[in-house]
Amino acid sequence: MHPTNFSKQYPVGALTASALAAPIGAARAFRNGRELAAWLGQVPRQHSSGGTPRLLGISKRGDTALRTLLIHGARAVIRMAAAKTEMTDSWLMKLCRRRHKNIAAVALAAKNARIAWAMLIRGQTCQANHVPVRSSGTD
Repeated sequence: MHPTNFSKQYPVGALTASALAAPIGAARAFRNGRELAAWLGQVPRQHSSGGTPRLLGISKRGDTALRTLLIHGARAVIRMAAAKTEMTDSWLMKLCRRRHKNIAAVALAAKNARIAWAMLIRGQTCQANHVPVRSSGTD
């Protein structure tokens, strides 16, 4: 499949989409999106002792090139979102106000990996103008 057609399935660019397609192959190899993010090395490394969990930096154990592409893409999104006034109350900008931009970039990259996994499993394509439906909270 041509990378430009494949990138329409993922919330990432053509280069990152083609880089995702090659190593993942069948998305069913992963039970969930978090497992894919862990395989890419985008989750905190754990060092626990005596029942006290310690979460360190990202593990950096997966595909270095793919993880770098996802993180650089997330940094670009953060830079563009900071300039838009309609993005000030978004999840991403709230995270950037609480944490360092690099931590927010890794969080967004992991989120994009989980979204890409879900879209691949469901056979969906990326909808640029998609507006998520918010629940009323009375469920």
